[in-house]
Amino acid sequence: MPWVAPGRREMREPLMPESTGTKPSVLFVCVHNAGRSQMAAAWLTHLAGDRVEVRSAGSDPGTRVNPAAVAAMAEAGIDISAEAPKILTVDAVKESDVCVTMGCGDTCPVFPGKRYLDWKLDDPAGQGVEAVRRIRDEIKALVEDLIAEIAPVPARPRGARATACDGAAS
Repeated sequence: MPWVAPGRREMREPLMPESTGTKPSVLFVCVHNAGRSQMAAAWLTHLAGDRVEVRSAGSDPGTRVNPAAVAAMAEAGIDISAEAPKILTVDAVKESDVCVTMGCGDTCPVFPGKRYLDWKLDDPAGQGVEAVRRIRDEIKALVEDLIAEIAPVPARPRGARATACDGAAS
């Protein structure tokens, strides 16, 4: 089975999901699944809500989520303190429509009909909250772009009134 090589920018396949019905699914992959991939999964869950199925994993999971990542996300109002690093499995890739590596040199098995992205991001490991804030904000912008492509907010019918529940959370 082929794997996406580190440094491969993007392999584009169909954008909308084929395997999971109408809800797209995204897998964020980072070696330790302790920083970048956890923040990306949290942002996607927070911003897209139930419009997207979200997973994260790593080939060599750490023992806990990076405390600086937990603190940086808490500042944005998102609690990832209960998350735990998870092992990357072939099934997780098979069940996902989009697989995003986080610029960490990790690889994913390649299956037809999947979209593969590699986001080049600094590693938050060993960095303080101040440095991780920048990474957190970069990830948020990338996630917002991904949502716009795979799960845009449905248009309201003409004449419908906007509510606090409309659109993505900020």
